[in-house]
Amino acid sequence: MNKTLGTTLLVSGTMIGAGMLAMPLTSAGIGFTFTVVLLISLWILLTYSALLFVEVYQTTESDSGIGTLSALYFGNAGRVVSTTVMFVFLYALLAAYISGGGEILMKATQSSGLFGQEGIFLHFIENFGIQVQSGGVFVSAMDAAGLTNEVNIFNVSPDMTLKIFVGIFTAFFGSFVIISTKVVDGFNRLLFFVMLAALVVVMFVMFPKASVQNLMAMPLDNALIISAAPIFFTSYGFHGSIPSLVKYMEGDVRGLRIAIVAGSAITLVGYILWQLSTHGVLSQSEFTQILKEKPTLYGLIEACHRITGSEIIASAVQLFSALALVTSFLGVALGLFDCTEDMLRKGLHINAGRLLLGAITFLPPVLFAYFYPDFIAALSYAGQMFAFFAVVLPVGLVWKARRRYPNLPYRVAGGDIALIIALVIGIVVACIPFFVKAGMLPPVVG
Repeated sequence: MNKTLGTTLLVSGTMIGAGMLAMPLTSAGIGFTFTVVLLISLWILLTYSALLFVEVYQTTESDSGIGTLSALYFGNAGRVVSTTVMFVFLYALLAAYISGGGEILMKATQSSGLFGQEGIFLHFIENFGIQVQSGGVFVSAMDAAGLTNEVNIFNVSPDMTLKIFVGIFTAFFGSFVIISTKVVDGFNRLLFFVMLAALVVVMFVMFPKASVQNLMAMPLDNALIISAAPIFFTSYGFHGSIPSLVKYMEGDVRGLRIAIVAGSAITLVGYILWQLSTHGVLSQSEFTQILKEKPTLYGLIEACHRITGSEIIASAVQLFSALALVTSFLGVALGLFDCTEDMLRKGLHINAGRLLLGAITFLPPVLFAYFYPDFIAALSYAGQMFAFFAVVLPVGLVWKARRRYPNLPYRVAGGDIALIIALVIGIVVACIPFFVKAGMLPPVVG
């Protein structure tokens, strides 16, 4: 039961980051009503597809990764394709979280008085002869003539500062993943309940400021509902962590079913309440304009502050955003870590240590976040990959498994018709970014 609770919170915590932070950015032009319809529809679809993974995992060892599972039914080609898609999806998703987490950590540190020209940190390092000025970091040094000069050892441009905080965010929270799944579970439970408390504060402050007129706003363009679907997909994107959860639960089908349904249901309720708060407080025209100026996670925080004029709301949203990013980061990173181990151990027959696995897990998304720090673009790309990984792949696996093992103890309801419907929707969602790129669908506002 203890593991089931932990797994439930991992499921919910992994999803909440992308959903809570991306949805206000992408749903600003859609309106509350249609956002809720989209949320419920995708919740049904992606909870169903997650349970398909549970069904097919009955046919293999609980420590098998997606690559090994795919190889069982589609041969080595299946292993290569599924592993490649999963890596692209999880790397893109992790890069989005790292980029957003680094930005929020930097802004929070600056506003707290620890960083900046009058910050505590800078006063501390001045005792060691280090001065931080607009041009860089200066250290007192003696030249050949015996004169003391200030030498610029580091150019601290805004871009470089962000990269430093991206690295700090990844190194600190990534260390929990490298240590063990049990450590991630314990740390995630703590963060999850603190995050829920922050969410309660946000809603308590924002609900009284909600406007029925704002909630009744219609989409700026009906086609935006379709364009936003791949990004909304990532709102339920915990599927990459399923192999880790199956391994952690030691193949307990009943416990996994409870964790997936309960965890995703908790998330759905949280999403609806969060959308009720943001759409109720933020008028559509003002919100979209602010996001056009700064389509980032901190743009969301600034939008809340500018429109409401409340420091409390801005601080609460900032705290909640940070915690949501961390919980999602932990869940996605854990899934990627175990996927890497499965690929090396069972695919390439290489026994790698946890430090090497950590380097393979975190280095590529960090580099992506350094050179392409676009949260929404990363999520959109991840959503495209996710449509294949979370819908098309489990449908194919279950289709083959049911014909090879017709009497499995647990079988997801709906039969072949449900599989076909899910497959069609998954393919359509995967194609949406191409339609947006071709100008056939409008880009999301954020």
